[in-house]
Amino acid sequence: MGKRRRDPVASNADRSTDLYEIADWEVRSRLDRFAHWLYHTGLWALRGLVILVAVGILVLQVAFGSLGALGVQPLFAGLAALSAVPALLLAAYIWYADVTTAEPLTLLVGTFLLGVLFAGFAGLLNVVLGGPVQAIGSGFGLFQPAGTFFFFFLVVGPVEESVKLLAVRLYAYRDDRFDAVIDGAVYGAAAGLGFATIENALYIVQNTDVVTGTLAAFDAGSDIAAVRALAGPGHVIYSAFAGYYLGLAKFNPEDAGPIVLKGLLIATVIHATYNSLSGVATGVLSVVFGVDQLVAFFAFVLVYDGVFGLLLLRKLDAYRQAYQTANAAPGETTYDPERTEFEP
Repeated sequence: MGKRRRDPVASNADRSTDLYEIADWEVRSRLDRFAHWLYHTGLWALRGLVILVAVGILVLQVAFGSLGALGVQPLFAGLAALSAVPALLLAAYIWYADVTTAEPLTLLVGTFLLGVLFAGFAGLLNVVLGGPVQAIGSGFGLFQPAGTFFFFFLVVGPVEESVKLLAVRLYAYRDDRFDAVIDGAVYGAAAGLGFATIENALYIVQNTDVVTGTLAAFDAGSDIAAVRALAGPGHVIYSAFAGYYLGLAKFNPEDAGPIVLKGLLIATVIHATYNSLSGVATGVLSVVFGVDQLVAFFAFVLVYDGVFGLLLLRKLDAYRQAYQTANAAPGETTYDPERTEFEP
């Protein structure tokens, strides 16, 4: 798509000609002001409603669902916090890799909290859409692996990556301090960290709430916490990819839609492929090398996240080099297209 099209009158008229409500428009009359106010108030109300619904879902999960156990059993909360540490370290490194102005803490924390809140939307949609999609994909039970494949690629991947991107789009994206393409990756990582934190807590509670006794609960909880600690960084990587393209879209508004969609497709495919392969790969590695399931899972995650993590860092590195070149002093050259290693 090219430049913004203009009406023939606006294109050919003298600049001094008043074209208000002929071929141009601006806020002038009381009705104009009211329409402007009503539109923007409606948008704010819609955003507020989305957040309010997300808060309501979280409250219900705490009051009547498994999340309530976090308050009753502090052990679970501690394990959930520990399980989020690897994802936090990765998100912090992506923040460190941003060569532009430092992102304000308020936007980072706000995006993180929205990532926590919007996880509830993903949980509901996964349940509502998951059953029908799995049934259709498997031919109503004739070939179950196909149903699982459809579930990951058509439900879990797109839904979870979309709600994480919504956490960025609803708040940080609208702020003037979101002033560079790479900022999208930073805020995407923050949203992924929030999502991974609440998801880890849910997994830990749901897999240990039937265990009686503190020692037994700690033993069971620590195992699932270790698994979630390995899985958490993936959410940061997926949403950092999607966030980067959201940042690219912000500064290329003519093609914003396709750019955002490309980012979502990349994040979805990486996410869904991970979900599809993790169980199979862990089982194969465990049998072939005769190692514990947790060790096999660690090896798979290390390789899988390592590959896509490095691809993400190469993208950030390319931005860093281009940024340094654009801001270099006259006669100074800093960009080397053959260079691939990442050094913030």
